[in-house]
Amino acid sequence: MMGNGLFTQTRPDVRRIVPEARPSTTVVKVVYVVLEAQYQSSLSAAVRKLNKARNDVQFEVVGYLVEELRDKDNYEMFCKDLSNANIFIGSLIFVEELAQKVKEALEKERERMDAVLVFPSMPEVMRLNKLGSFAMSQLGQSKSAIAQLIRRKKKENGGRFEESMLKLVRTIPKVLKYLPSDKAQDARKFLMSLQFWLGGSSENLENLLLMVSGSYVPSLKGKDLAYGEPVVFLDTGIWHPLAPTMFDDVKEYLNWYGTRRDMSDSLKDPNAPIVGLILQRSHIVTGDDGHYVAVVMGLEAKGAKVVPIFAGGLDFSMPVERFLYDPISKKPLVQSVVSLTGFALVGGPASQDHPRAVEALTKLDVPYLVALPLVFQTTEEWLGSTLGLHPIQVALQVALPELDGGLEPIVFSGRDSRTGKSHALHHRVEQLCTRAVKWANLKRKSVADKKLAVTVFSFPPDKGNVGTAAYLNVFSSIFSVLTDLKKDGYNVDGLPETAEGLIEDILHDKEAKFSSPNLNVAYKMSVREYEKLTPYAKSLEESWGKPPGNLNSDGANLLVYGKQYGNVFIGVQPTFGYEGDPMRLLFAKSASPHHGFAAYYTFLERIFEADAVLHFGTHGSLEFMPGKQVGMSDACFPDSLIGNIPNVYYYAANNPSEATIAKRRSYANTISYLTPPAENAGLYKGLKQLSELIASYQSLKDSGRGNQIVSSIISTAKQCNLDKDVALPEEEADLNPEERDLVVGKIYGKIMEIESRLLPCGLHVIGEPPTALEAVATLVNIAALDRPDENIYGLPGILASAVGKDMESVYRNADKGNLEDVELLKEITDTCREIISCYVNKTTNKNGQVVNVLDKLGNFGFLNMGRKEPWLEVVYQTKFRDANQEKLRVLFDFLNECLKLIVADNELQGLKQALEGRYVEPGPGGDPIRNPKVLPTGKNIHALDPQAIPTIAALQSAKVVVERLLERQKLENEGKYPETIALVLWGTDNIKTYGESLAQVLWMLGVKPVPDALGRVNKIEPVSLEELGRPRIDVVVNCSGVFRDLFINQMNLLDRAVKMVAELDEPAEQNFVRKHVLEQAKSLGVEVREAATRIFSNASGSYSSNVNLAVENSSWDNEKQLQDMYLTRKSFAFDSDTPGAGMSEKRKIFEAALATADATFQNLDSSEISLTDVSHYFDSDPTKLVQSLRGDKKKPSAYIADTTTANAQVRTLGETVRLDARTKLLNPKWYEGMLSSGYEGVREIEKRLTNTMGWSATSGQVDNWVYEEANTTFIEDEAMQKRLLETNPNSFRKLVATFLEANGRGYWETSDENLEKLRQLYAEVEDRIEGVERN
Repeated sequence: MMGNGLFTQTRPDVRRIVPEARPSTTVVKVVYVVLEAQYQSSLSAAVRKLNKARNDVQFEVVGYLVEELRDKDNYEMFCKDLSNANIFIGSLIFVEELAQKVKEALEKERERMDAVLVFPSMPEVMRLNKLGSFAMSQLGQSKSAIAQLIRRKKKENGGRFEESMLKLVRTIPKVLKYLPSDKAQDARKFLMSLQFWLGGSSENLENLLLMVSGSYVPSLKGKDLAYGEPVVFLDTGIWHPLAPTMFDDVKEYLNWYGTRRDMSDSLKDPNAPIVGLILQRSHIVTGDDGHYVAVVMGLEAKGAKVVPIFAGGLDFSMPVERFLYDPISKKPLVQSVVSLTGFALVGGPASQDHPRAVEALTKLDVPYLVALPLVFQTTEEWLGSTLGLHPIQVALQVALPELDGGLEPIVFSGRDSRTGKSHALHHRVEQLCTRAVKWANLKRKSVADKKLAVTVFSFPPDKGNVGTAAYLNVFSSIFSVLTDLKKDGYNVDGLPETAEGLIEDILHDKEAKFSSPNLNVAYKMSVREYEKLTPYAKSLEESWGKPPGNLNSDGANLLVYGKQYGNVFIGVQPTFGYEGDPMRLLFAKSASPHHGFAAYYTFLERIFEADAVLHFGTHGSLEFMPGKQVGMSDACFPDSLIGNIPNVYYYAANNPSEATIAKRRSYANTISYLTPPAENAGLYKGLKQLSELIASYQSLKDSGRGNQIVSSIISTAKQCNLDKDVALPEEEADLNPEERDLVVGKIYGKIMEIESRLLPCGLHVIGEPPTALEAVATLVNIAALDRPDENIYGLPGILASAVGKDMESVYRNADKGNLEDVELLKEITDTCREIISCYVNKTTNKNGQVVNVLDKLGNFGFLNMGRKEPWLEVVYQTKFRDANQEKLRVLFDFLNECLKLIVADNELQGLKQALEGRYVEPGPGGDPIRNPKVLPTGKNIHALDPQAIPTIAALQSAKVVVERLLERQKLENEGKYPETIALVLWGTDNIKTYGESLAQVLWMLGVKPVPDALGRVNKIEPVSLEELGRPRIDVVVNCSGVFRDLFINQMNLLDRAVKMVAELDEPAEQNFVRKHVLEQAKSLGVEVREAATRIFSNASGSYSSNVNLAVENSSWDNEKQLQDMYLTRKSFAFDSDTPGAGMSEKRKIFEAALATADATFQNLDSSEISLTDVSHYFDSDPTKLVQSLRGDKKKPSAYIADTTTANAQVRTLGETVRLDARTKLLNPKWYEGMLSSGYEGVREIEKRLTNTMGWSATSGQVDNWVYEEANTTFIEDEAMQKRLLETNPNSFRKLVATFLEANGRGYWETSDENLEKLRQLYAEVEDRIEGVERN
């Protein structure tokens, strides 16, 4: 751990200058606080020069970087320095918690001080400005002319404060006209101070000190401290280190550039690539430009011309528009752009205007890279950190530029701890320049000559799993993409005629499907060649020994699997390599990539010489290899592996969190693809029969047959295993009419829940937009949600109001089994589908494709000569005819826009833009139902500003779920509240829901987030016990590795919240956090704040508990081994008291906290991913582990919150697993949809069964009948068995093996006959795969 556990150990003393004592000379003490250190050298030079030259005044100066104020000792020294300071200067103080510290210290001294100058910063600090009679204490409230002008400018500039300030400087004469003459002088001096400061040179800073001291330090008044006018530099322009001047005109710059005598021949080439650079003016004017010089020279050394532009404010879109276009043709002058500022293009660290940035970059249409200068750490601190970049810098300089479409957050410069000056990191600069030129070359190279490496994944490693990707039919999609690229002129010589032909080529030939254990070998790399071309090969030996090793190797060479077609290579990415080794799975930190993995990427870059790599689908392993979380160094494996190849990555639109990891750790341009449209699960077999029986009960219940039908309903429900979900009486029980209605209502409610459950059917193919039928399902779900922010009401609510009901109470009563409400809910659901089907049908052609979506629905037929639109007719023919017409109109206008987005086809176009070296429009990832802005796909996916969550709306939703969870637990636990809940935080869920599960944790603790003046959430405060109305619940939070990488600020927030609650002086029975923390501090012998550790994850650079890898690869002996993996890998804690220390192992506290858990809890937030769809959920489930740690060995309750529909539910884990099995694995609609995708579909079926067994292993919540029914469906049915075997024999073998394993581990009891049949079948499949029997 570093020094004080903070991110930086630098001390302000390196910025302290104390003059020699001289009798009768006034000493003016200046204290300054800045975000970055570029002013340090310039200001220090100014002070030294003044002290040397002058006898009448001497300056003592000390400077603080805002980040240093986190340190207690530094802050105390800051307060002490302020106590005898004359002048304070602050600039760019935009970190809320630190702004508060500055404000508190400054407020105490402000009246006494001679001058306080605060340039663009948080409003609460700017209000402390004071220069004679000039003040900003009313900033944001004042009616003064200056404040009104600032406010007007702010409005014009979309809230960008710095721009307002700059415009203000330019409009001084106008402003002063409005001011009384005595105040005009002070206001003029404030604005001149700002000009001096923005000028930044040591000469300007000398004059600033002389002007302010001479005018406002009492002992210097009357002395003539002469000062010059500000030396004005261009606000925006072009700068080159070798140019004699800054340029205000691109033509002049190009003329100068063309006459340079030092130019190499490659630079004189008229076809040389041209790269635009975006720089911060403050670094240039303060002379802190060494890192910029290195990048300019680095690019020119690679034969690229450069146009380095700068801006004084923080709107860089204006110089982009002025200087990066050819002055004659008006076409873009550059082929790629690299911003070296680290900031968003428009607005910097304060308030951003992303639409304006996107507009400017779309017009320029070249790749946009945003490289990073280290701001809050010195070079040594960054190199030594496992986190990499400081979380505040990640939020300001990585997450925000991503919203502009920025790529490749490569750290290119460091900071000297002594002088504060920036210096180039030469290896990083070399990589940045090479990658910028490679992106530029994609714009310049002809398609016929471009080489593309398509990379597919195979996970878990098995021949039946080649081409694994979430929701994607990989080979059909690759075939579709390559066919399209071929039309555009790409060389894909020898491409097979069909997608099936492609599968056979990659897996070898048709026969090899049953005979070759290996895939097609595209290249054999000798060890000598591998070591020569792979500079980091030595560093892999610690984990894997000497090459070639036994993975992707024939014992002598390293093997690259795949197949080449002309200039396109399709390769199979090797896997992690340790998934089959139980000992390695127990390591707390993940191993490095193996030699075969490294050889694959060496082949792509050095031998095949790819111009770009296309990673195909969600997701591979490269971006999850060990290394810093964000802001990697040369020693980080993702950085070494991707090397210098531009990386384009097709990623599922609903997974922005892992897409962001790929973007930050493998420098990917992530292009989104659609997940398959969700459809209703429907009913089948006994469930369908049950539905028919209920329908007959409704029509005959008052006749004499009511009792008899209810008896049949109960009997059929038991055959369908619904007795676990609904308390059923005996079949012959004598029930009165109310009791009968209640039983039928509860069963009906359960049937409807199954029938209306959303599930993605089949797999998506790139470039195939949804059909009308598929669009209906998506629109029905979009229409169901209220969107109060946009004044849009959900369709179910509009219909319920039409019959005088409130939708929320309909949901609640239906959940309780009230038959009348269950029936109404069914009518509302059916009517919604009918209305929207009718609406979509109007836009559909005879092939079932949506073609003619209206631009506007106009007056919607309400006043249309008495004629109504067909979908309105549907409403009028039902009991809902009084539905509010205005609300319907607003809703259908919105749905009309959504329908256009759903059927837009941009996935191929987005990919082609990236491959052509063009700008790909950025767009949010997430759930298209909650956030239709995710559509159309084919955008460069981004996450969100991590400081923007949780939102107010997320907190409201979180409260509902938490209260339902606690009610459910009390109901099942003799009315007692749970004392501790162990829960999981996922990255994607929190992006999709804007922080709902994060807010749930805060609400359990009884804490609420407090946004700052810029709307960012960096503060929390406790809610009183009176307001909360219940005890504070203790939590044990397991953050996924992805959440840790994306939301380290929120981990800080959560840890502060737990510690705050633990220190509240409240009774133990009302504050379970405090109760447990005090007990654990005593039993473990640690301080209270350390015992209050509750926010856990993996070690930095590692992901998952490996329980999923062990289950998927059958590489575990017993459940204790799985539990050990979880404890070993997940016991790393984040500590807000030492945030710079990263993740520290705290296993004893982790175990002690888990041992108090009464319940475990996870969230499901969107319809396409449920408990058995992915292995992540059971990988993070601690249910059996908690039982083993508890003193009483009692199994905790396990709950799942389902917010996939408007009717949020809290179910038990067992109920959710049953619902999942009924709607997916055992549902003909689902498995037939999968099988229509062929080879990949069989794998999807096998994966669901394996994941179901994972739940047996971690929670024991899978009923025997689930395995029994699955066996009946896939094994006993001979025709089905044959289909699976013929389509994907390797995956079918794994399916059979999983049934046998589930029995062997005691999770499934079945007949000996079934087991014998399975063993025999396994042997037969094995023989066919190994080629013993040839057909």
